[in-house]
Amino acid sequence: MRTERKPTRLDRVFARLDREPERPELLDVPEMSRHRFALFAGTLAFYLAIVWAVVITSWLVRLDWQVMFFRPYQQWPEIHAFVDYYVVLGQRGPTAVMVAAWLGWRSWRQHTLRPLLALGVSLLLLNVTVGAAKYGMGRLGPHYATTIGANEMWLGGDIFPSGHTANAVVTWGILAYLASTHQARRWLSALSAVTSLGVGMSTVYLGTHWLSDVLLGWAAGLLILLALPWFEPLITRAEAAILGLRDRWFARLGRRRRTRRPVGRPVPVAPADSGRPEAPAREPVSTPRTARAPVYLAPGPHTARSDRTPVTPAGSRRPPHADRHPRNTASAARPLSGG
Repeated sequence: MRTERKPTRLDRVFARLDREPERPELLDVPEMSRHRFALFAGTLAFYLAIVWAVVITSWLVRLDWQVMFFRPYQQWPEIHAFVDYYVVLGQRGPTAVMVAAWLGWRSWRQHTLRPLLALGVSLLLLNVTVGAAKYGMGRLGPHYATTIGANEMWLGGDIFPSGHTANAVVTWGILAYLASTHQARRWLSALSAVTSLGVGMSTVYLGTHWLSDVLLGWAAGLLILLALPWFEPLITRAEAAILGLRDRWFARLGRRRRTRRPVGRPVPVAPADSGRPEAPAREPVSTPRTARAPVYLAPGPHTARSDRTPVTPAGSRRPPHADRHPRNTASAARPLSGG
């Protein structure tokens, strides 16, 4: 009897992804509008201005040194423990896990891979752009500065721009970017802005970043969020490719199951030079037995077994024996009993 394959958990997940969205009218994909492009151009100009101000050792570098000598962690030591925990909201590992869990649930509810793919694209852009800027400019942090008043550029550091700040902007801002309604997008945008602002100021309070590092980190994260609509066609093609690969994989597994046949038990064969007599080959388990020869009945009418008259066999069924005599017959060798 052929039984259907029981669907696995992965099958049920992709089956839900194949369905239509629950509320397709609320799934708004942002486009690169004129307003967004103007914001992108203004943020890029601000990014380049910060870099140029640090390179030429302008007033911004002098402000960095003044804040560093002010030592905020010594001015307000009572909030040091809270800031140590709050700055974790800018670390890439914990924040990526939390946001990925939320967006995974969103993907399950909306039956689309777009939230997770958008998060992956944004984190990839963050690592490439911010990482390249860090190692390209090589600025040293406040704790490793060598010359007072210098910009500390191209000395092998990796502090400019602030990775904590840029990661906070991208990781929490992607929630606002993927919001289903305009009202939710406004509230989430304000919440992500406040969170990233607090993370950036926390790094300045702890003395791990210059103030200009935080400004450049805000600009770097905002540039990634504003540029995401340009990558929406790539996200759509990646989702279609993943689902198509899934379909081909399942189809290949289905063909393998249909073409699989039962295989009999292997017969052990003794080697020729062992000197032992060869054992007769046993019939495989799956080989059908030979059909019996047909039985032909004599012509004529036949009665059923229940209609037949039982026949009592004549004589005794015991085999003949030399010492035995028939019943009711006196034996000549047996003596007569006397009175």
